[in-house]
Amino acid sequence: MPHLRAADGLRLSYAQGRTTALDRAWQLEVERRRSQGTTAAFLGGAELAWDRFARRSRLDDTARRCFEALDPETAAWVRAYVDGVNAGLPAGAARDERFARTGLTLAPWEPWVPLGIWLSTHVLFTGFPTKLWRERVGRALGDEALTLFATDGPGTAGSNGWLVPGERTSTGAAIIAGDPHRFIEDPGVYQQIRLACPEFDVVGLAVPGVPGLAHFGHTGSAAWAITNAMADYQDLYVERLTRIGGPDGGHVEALGPDGAREPVARHTETITVAGADGAAPTEVEVEVLETARGPVVIDTPDQTLSLRYPARVRADLGFAALPALLRARTVADIDRAVDGWAEPVNVLHAADTEGGLLHRVAGAVPLRHPDNRLRPVPAWDARYAWRGWAEPPSEPVRGVAVMANARGIASPLGVEFAPPHRAHRIRELLGGSAEWSAPDMADVHRDTFLGSAAAVLYRLPTLTGLSPEADALRARLLGWDRHMAAGSTDATVFAALRTALVRRIAADPALAGLAGAPTGPSVFHPWLYLLPRVGHALEGLLTTALLPGLDRAAHLRAALEETAAAAAPDTAWSEVHRLAPWQALHDPEARWPGLGGDHDCVNATSSVPGVTDLTSRASAARYVWDLARREDSLWSVPLGADGVSGSAHHLDQLPLWARGDLVPVVTDWTLLTKESI
Repeated sequence: MPHLRAADGLRLSYAQGRTTALDRAWQLEVERRRSQGTTAAFLGGAELAWDRFARRSRLDDTARRCFEALDPETAAWVRAYVDGVNAGLPAGAARDERFARTGLTLAPWEPWVPLGIWLSTHVLFTGFPTKLWRERVGRALGDEALTLFATDGPGTAGSNGWLVPGERTSTGAAIIAGDPHRFIEDPGVYQQIRLACPEFDVVGLAVPGVPGLAHFGHTGSAAWAITNAMADYQDLYVERLTRIGGPDGGHVEALGPDGAREPVARHTETITVAGADGAAPTEVEVEVLETARGPVVIDTPDQTLSLRYPARVRADLGFAALPALLRARTVADIDRAVDGWAEPVNVLHAADTEGGLLHRVAGAVPLRHPDNRLRPVPAWDARYAWRGWAEPPSEPVRGVAVMANARGIASPLGVEFAPPHRAHRIRELLGGSAEWSAPDMADVHRDTFLGSAAAVLYRLPTLTGLSPEADALRARLLGWDRHMAAGSTDATVFAALRTALVRRIAADPALAGLAGAPTGPSVFHPWLYLLPRVGHALEGLLTTALLPGLDRAAHLRAALEETAAAAAPDTAWSEVHRLAPWQALHDPEARWPGLGGDHDCVNATSSVPGVTDLTSRASAARYVWDLARREDSLWSVPLGADGVSGSAHHLDQLPLWARGDLVPVVTDWTLLTKESI
């Protein structure tokens, strides 16, 4: 893990950039190219859909605008990081054979690249394509069913976080703990790092390619952590465009909210696509349009939609908060720093050694018509224009504070939230003691109780006419402890029953209008398939009155019979519930561990019920910040500190992460081996 010391903050930012480039050159270049929409040039046609979206949504241009609007001090700090990246990339690339394998060559980073990486990482974070899905649901089932597939029952996005005040710990000082749930990537999306200079000394989790410690950090006297607030702050507008001068003409107009025609900015860009198996590259032209609402991200014969998002509107991502967080000494300092945060919108916990506590939302959410949050709205109707910005909610910490993406402090800012199971379970576990210590927190991280299983299990006793095999399986599941433990065979059988039930419900005639293949840009298709939508919304679909023709008992009975006939009773959950991380270049030789947990467990290793038991989303890091003694803090990441395959520290944390174990946060410089850079 990098521990960096420098004479001042600018030199330290340079060192962070250089070290990250030495350790993770491939990852940095992939992320830079994603923000610029140039990944197909070395990864091939599979990345073309993303590159089109990145170009059309103006990610790189928005990052440039945001950088140019930074205050001089923050801009210099970001530029120092970029200078460090540029200094370290040649040596970092020489360590990684993937550059030669793909023909990827280096080019100097522009100073706004860190902002572009931040944008491309988070632009789909709130899942605005869900509005496309809701529009489809409304057409098929009626507007009253728009939120029928809401992720409250159950959902997949999110993270855990909890703050235990000093009166409930063994030391009398607060503890902050949790874990962000993201797609697991190789290399990992968080970098354990220490940043020290005369002005500050901070440990935390950095996003590779971005300076500072945006999400999780401990300054010695204060600490902070975030989860996704599940706020809705991006809108889709239905545009009516008129092309003047023929289909390839250069003049386009849009119908504005006052009924007048407005000019639309238009230009074309060329995307290079690497050829397969040594073939020559090809070039694809993409038209980039931008109305007064925002960039046009979908333009098909059936619909034209523009995306309005805060960073594009305000030319501000809130990056000035990042160096301010490094200098924070108290909760009040943290509170002031995140006042300027923009996106993504987060729920934040903070504590300090003086007993200060903080629980608030940070980020920019526009004020607008409620329909904007639900579906695409007409650009020509003034009712749907943005009208300022919401005041981020905050609330005092009373007892244990928990953030797990469920309805709560951020409820006024969103539509769909994670189900309450993780939050309820964390509160239940933390209520079992008033003497918590940092090492105890690993037991909370590891918990595998599946609260959402009740939605299926409590219906089993009502079934009649079962075969002896199905009746025996029912008895077995009713006796199960509802833990998705790695070694549990009952967990495997329950998952098989859930899969069979999801597939049968998805095939029901009541949902036939949603069963067709998605249309439009393929980058949005993951939000538009029926089967995973049913899998994630199973809990709600089993209780809703909106589908009176859905015979739930018949589907459950048939699923139970199917599972009883096919189940392998002695298969441990970890044998089928295996990690499947995203890799820019797939490694067929990689072997990934089996895991415990499931999407509604505190140990949130998310599969897609009805589709696969493999997990690609899980804890992208785990942390425990101890405000009594920072050196008693703990953490882990899924893989390791080094992004180069085969290196000593590429996968050295994987076994302990899979078990839910944590390693100490080392703060004693005498215990470290110095490698000056």
